[in-house]
Amino acid sequence: MDTIKYLLSENQMPDSWYNIQADLPEPMPPVLHPGTGKLITPGDLEPLFPMQLIEQEVSTERFIEIPEQVQSIYRQWRPTPLYRARRLEKALDTPAKIYYKYEGTSPAGSHKPNTAIPQAYYNKIAGTKRLTTETGAGQWGSSLAVAGAFFGLDVEVYMVKVSYHQKPYRRAFMESYGARVIASPSNETESGRKILQEYPNSTGSLGIAISEAVEMAVQDAETKYALGSVLNHVLLHQTVIGIETLAQLEMAGDYPDIIVGCTGGGSNFAGIAFPFIGAKLRGEKQDINFVAVEPAACPTLTKGKYAYDFGDTAHLTPMVKMHTLGSTFIPTGIHAGGLRYHGMAPLLSHIVELGLVEPKAYGQLDCFAAGLSFARAEGILPAPEANHAVKGAIDEALRCKEEGVSKTILFNLCGHGHFDMQAYTDYQAGLLVDLEYSSEEIGMALAGLPVVG
Repeated sequence: MDTIKYLLSENQMPDSWYNIQADLPEPMPPVLHPGTGKLITPGDLEPLFPMQLIEQEVSTERFIEIPEQVQSIYRQWRPTPLYRARRLEKALDTPAKIYYKYEGTSPAGSHKPNTAIPQAYYNKIAGTKRLTTETGAGQWGSSLAVAGAFFGLDVEVYMVKVSYHQKPYRRAFMESYGARVIASPSNETESGRKILQEYPNSTGSLGIAISEAVEMAVQDAETKYALGSVLNHVLLHQTVIGIETLAQLEMAGDYPDIIVGCTGGGSNFAGIAFPFIGAKLRGEKQDINFVAVEPAACPTLTKGKYAYDFGDTAHLTPMVKMHTLGSTFIPTGIHAGGLRYHGMAPLLSHIVELGLVEPKAYGQLDCFAAGLSFARAEGILPAPEANHAVKGAIDEALRCKEEGVSKTILFNLCGHGHFDMQAYTDYQAGLLVDLEYSSEEIGMALAGLPVVG
C-alpha cells in the first residue's frame, strides 16, 4: 500500500520545545534598548511580556519543557499529519518525493496557535488580564483570539487596514471568540493618529500595527503584548512542528534532502526547519538544503540589509539585528498579508548570515498558480502565505525532473485558504499583479536605519 499520511498518537506529541540557540556556532547579536541604545535587560521587557517568556527569549537550553496545561490544549489538534504528496508528484511527473506537514487542522486553521496557546498560558498565570497584538492576514489574530477564549483573557487586535477590508471573515472569526478588532492605523493611539495625520489614506503595515499594540500594552499594568512571529520564544514554540515531523519521517523510512518554508517574520520556517538544522549542526544527520521563500513584494531576506532596526514604525520596540527593509517601509497590499513585514526574525536572520539557509523571492502570481496546482492534486487549498512554500517545493521537484535525480522534499503547509477566497477570486479574474521594488526604492527605505555605535 502506498501510504499517504503519517500519523502520531497524542502520547507521541513532543513534551519539550527545541531551542536552536543551544547549537549555534556563533551566538546572536545582542538586543538593544530603543531609547538608550544600550544592552536591554529583562526588566526593560517586563512591561510587555511575562517573565517566563522573557526567560525563554534569552535561554540557551536545548530543550524547554511544554507545560501540561499547554500540552492538554495542543492535543486538541496535535500531532498534525504529515502527508506524502503522491498525486502532486504524479502531476509534476517528477522523480522527487514530496512530503508536507499540514498545520491547517488547528482551530484557527494555521500554525499560529502553537505559540498563541503558550503565550496566553504564561500571561494567565502571571496575572495578565488583557492582551494586545497586531495581525496581518488575520491568522495570528485568530489564533490569539482562540487562546484568549481558552484562558479567559481579553484580546485586542490591531489589524493592518488593507487586510481588515480584504478579509472580513477573518475579522468575524476573531470577534466570534470575543476579541476586539481595530483597523490599523487607528485613532485610538498616538502612533496611529500620527500616521493618519501624515497619511490619511494609509493602508497600514505590521510595523504600524505593532506600534499601536505596544503603546496600548505599556499604558496598563494588567495588559501585556503578544507577538505572532519574529521573537525567539515564538520561533521556539513552533518547533513542535519539526519535532513531530522527524518522528513521522522515521515512520516513513525517509529523510529530507531539501526543506522549504515561507517566511514573513520567520515562525513558520523556523517551526519546520530548526529541529533539522539543529541535527545538522550537531552532525547527527545528513546534509540538507534549507530554502526560505518570501514575497518579491516584501523582499526582506533577498534585498534587505542585515542591520540593527526597530521592530515597529514608531520605534517603541527594542532594536534587534535582522534583515530589514527599514521600519518605515510600507509594503504593497498583496494578499499574503502575513508575509508583509519589514523585518525578519533576528534568529532566522542570524542563521541565514551563517550560510545555513538559502532565501528566495517569488511574485504572487506564480505563488497563486502553484497553490491552485497543489489544490487540484492534493485537495487542500493553501493560504496565500503557504503558497510561497508550495511554489518553492514545486520548483525543487521540477529541478529534480530536469536533472533526473530523486530527492526528498519537505515543506510546511502552514494553513488553509478558506478565509482567503477573495484572493483566489481576484487571481482567477486577472486582477492581481506582481510588484517588485527597485534598488533605489529599497535604498530610500533603508536610509532611516538607526545608527548603532
